[in-house]
Amino acid sequence: MNDLTRGERLQIMLTPEELEALDSWRFQRRMPSRAAAVRELLKRGLAAEGFDAAEGGRKSQDFGVTGSASPRPKDGEGTSGR
Repeated sequence: MNDLTRGERLQIMLTPEELEALDSWRFQRRMPSRAAAVRELLKRGLAAEGFDAAEGGRKSQDFGVTGSASPRPKDGEGTSGR
């Protein structure tokens, strides 16, 4: 994809740890920008196999970059009895 007329802007929020991981990955591979690094990671992720679809009801915060997001508890786990 070398189209310089990209029409959509995608805005995401990252934790400081996620941003550090992205920048480290970018600099190790001499990527020219964060946007280029994100596009490359998206391309690799979309080409990857072996991942199941996300369970329904998951929130954006359940999907972290560095694994620091806490996994959603399974039914009956982590409830306070309410």
